[in-house]
Amino acid sequence: MKRVLLTYLILGIVCSSMFAQTKAELEDQRRRTLEEIEYVDKLLKNTAKEKTESLSELKIVGNKLNLRERVIRSMIEEISLLMNRIDLNTIAIAMMESDLKILKDDYAKSVVNSYKLRKGSNELGYILSAGDFNQGYKRIKYLQQIAKFRRREAEIINELKSQIEVSKSRLLSDLERVSELKVREEQQRNLLQQEQSRKQNIVKSLSSKEKQLQKELEERKRIARRIENEIARIIEEERKKEVKAEMTPEERLISDNFAGNKGGLPWPVESGVITSQFGLQSHPVLKYVTENNPGIEITSYGETVVNAIFTGEVAKVVLIPGANVAVIIRHGRYYSVYQNVVNVRVKQGQRVDTKQAIGNVFYDKDDGNKAILKFMIFDEKTKLDPELWISKKN
Repeated sequence: MKRVLLTYLILGIVCSSMFAQTKAELEDQRRRTLEEIEYVDKLLKNTAKEKTESLSELKIVGNKLNLRERVIRSMIEEISLLMNRIDLNTIAIAMMESDLKILKDDYAKSVVNSYKLRKGSNELGYILSAGDFNQGYKRIKYLQQIAKFRRREAEIINELKSQIEVSKSRLLSDLERVSELKVREEQQRNLLQQEQSRKQNIVKSLSSKEKQLQKELEERKRIARRIENEIARIIEEERKKEVKAEMTPEERLISDNFAGNKGGLPWPVESGVITSQFGLQSHPVLKYVTENNPGIEITSYGETVVNAIFTGEVAKVVLIPGANVAVIIRHGRYYSVYQNVVNVRVKQGQRVDTKQAIGNVFYDKDDGNKAILKFMIFDEKTKLDPELWISKKN
């Protein structure tokens, strides 16, 4: 009986909702990642219309490689999960089949012994041959217990038979799923290899334009310095105002709520992929060259609306020569910055709500209609990594 209980314990683990939940989470994560890859493909399709490779195309391809690797990792995790369940199922089936044989043998012996007992003397005679009423009553209860035990043994045998069939069906289903996932994993690996080749070709092509890339890098750094200095000046002005006039209870509440929503703030654009990350990053082509990014770049294409990520007040709308407009929104002690904006729909001092449209991202018709938003978050003058603040797509 202890062995039967152990078997059911293993079955409980196999059928646990933990397996189903984790599997569902992996499938959902993979679905969303594949949707993101589909969006990146649209970006690359527009880029393909251009005759020359560009740094932005290289970043998009790099993003796609990361997404493809994420899909493969998800498949490997699900295969591992299923293989663990298959191992447990195999153990459970072997134990149940062994238990079933033991129970059948015991039941057969019990039936044979009962038959021999009945052949020698019937049950009624066994009861009537009792020395007194109490002994006769005990013999009745004994015979009832034997009958009950046999019925329970028969029920357990039937339950085990049924459970073995269910477990074998689940085992077959899991094996088929593993086989299907391995085929799909191989397909994804082939696509990854093609994309890696594409990236290498772009890098090779761009490497021959080192001087041009150096010039573009210096121009980006110049614009970035101008933007950062302007933003620092504005934030310093705002900070001085706060010293003279402390934050109102409403402003404190906004500040606290903004901090409390870290990791769950909405994206500043409806669709897009992160093509440049925060902090010190290696240049994708130029060796030994790094860039220190004050924020992230989110690449979309065509008409793209920019939305405020949280309730706040427009601190400044700044025209940056060569880089369009930067909109700075204050959320208590925090600031969100949206740069490369056109068709601005807000003005300084205006209160904005979460997801309120504040303008459009400038899109470059000469670069596949790509719309690149430079997005930053500050805690007063301290630069923060926006990826840690906005919600995860996957």
